[in-house]
Amino acid sequence: MTGPGATEPQDMRDMFRSMLLIRCFEEKASEEYMAGRIGGFLHLAIGEEAAVVGTVSAMRADDPLTSTYREHGQALARGTDPRSVMAELLGRSTGLCGGRGGSMHLMDKARSFYGGYGIVGGSVPLGLGLAYAIRYRGGDQVSVTMFGDGATNQGVVAECFNMAGLWDLPIVFLILNNQYGMGTSLEHASAEEDLYPRAEAYGIPAWKVDGMDVMAVRGAVAEATRMAREERSPVCVELLAYRYRGHSMSDPDTVRDAEEKERWRLRDPLITFERVLLGEAVMTADDISAMRAEVEEQVEDAATFAEQSPEVPVGELADDVYANPFNDDARGGALMR
Repeated sequence: MTGPGATEPQDMRDMFRSMLLIRCFEEKASEEYMAGRIGGFLHLAIGEEAAVVGTVSAMRADDPLTSTYREHGQALARGTDPRSVMAELLGRSTGLCGGRGGSMHLMDKARSFYGGYGIVGGSVPLGLGLAYAIRYRGGDQVSVTMFGDGATNQGVVAECFNMAGLWDLPIVFLILNNQYGMGTSLEHASAEEDLYPRAEAYGIPAWKVDGMDVMAVRGAVAEATRMAREERSPVCVELLAYRYRGHSMSDPDTVRDAEEKERWRLRDPLITFERVLLGEAVMTADDISAMRAEVEEQVEDAATFAEQSPEVPVGELADDVYANPFNDDARGGALMR
């Protein structure tokens, strides 16, 4: 891409391809889960591609990013190999984290992606720490931390707002508001449905943007990172979006109204952005068909690679968990060499 503030045709094509990759990858991950090849939890972000890709496209490659446990898209948008992401989901030794992190704990330090976390709101203090490290070392990066509407009610988020405002840390707080914390709607969880003013209470500039519009997200995050980088101070942006699947693969998604879901499907970010690309002659219908076929082939290759990769040896399952896992304690010895 030519730069976070640019809207050149190639930038738009790159963003569309990234959104296609995330959608296709997660649909394939759903199939792998239903086939029993993915264990544990699987949280899909289908519908949130514009929020993810618009954010990452507006960041510098060395700007650190942290996320929630719904983070396959962030890793892929940052450039992580789909093979290693899918292998991680399947718990294979070729996975991004050696197959021991799984869906909720992807991390790619080489691409400044400092991970997804199973604790709601857990990524926010880590993003704050990264921002503090940047200031301490005199760098010019900006820490970006993404968290959901459910996390805004965690006390640690208020604490991070306060510390960021107090210490003038270069951080962008991104509230990815998909309007549901598991199955609880925002109106039943928050006394105030606009979430960005919570940051304003700590002197942090904040605003809301349409999280289903990739160009709107890119513009908002580009401005937020510019402010944080140049003024060395925190910014907050709320991205209003919607996920089309339930909270996780184990959620039958019977709480949300069918009419509401259909209304949001009409604003599918891939469909609406495709119309923009066609309308502005950035891509032709044939270009889009060819790109989609290429992405589908890439995802099938990732799934084949993952399925054929070896599982993590039982003796290595406790690696990187304990400081000294090699002991004779029968309570924990079963998984150790």
